[in-house]
Amino acid sequence: MYIFTAFISGIVMSIGLCISGMVNPQKIIGFLDVFGNFDLTLAFVMAGALTITFVGFRLVGNFKPLLCDCFDLPKKNKVDASLVGGAVLFGIGWGLAGFCPGPALVGVGLGLPRAIIFVLSMLIGMFLAKKFLH
Repeated sequence: MYIFTAFISGIVMSIGLCISGMVNPQKIIGFLDVFGNFDLTLAFVMAGALTITFVGFRLVGNFKPLLCDCFDLPKKNKVDASLVGGAVLFGIGWGLAGFCPGPALVGVGLGLPRAIIFVLSMLIGMFLAKKFLH
């Protein structure tokens, strides 16, 4: 049942990423281009996601998961150099490629060549980071 629920959740998330335009690198780059052809629509997607996440994190303590023993919540709650460095690298990659990991994986499923290149590069970067930084 857990695998089926995870699969359905992934399908719903993928559909949401497609509908919101997050799979379209031009939409992302337009959102980040505040002094050029700025596209504000992605801000509404982010505001909706942040609102749901904020409320969800506040309510999670009142419920028990249906398919596992407990919720797997982040344990780290302070800002440090690795968090800031990771955020900076993420932002640079997002701005250059117009993809972040989730939408890029959906793009691979859709057969988008730019997404395939991005995901292959991401996997190489993850391998190199694990090999040299840990």
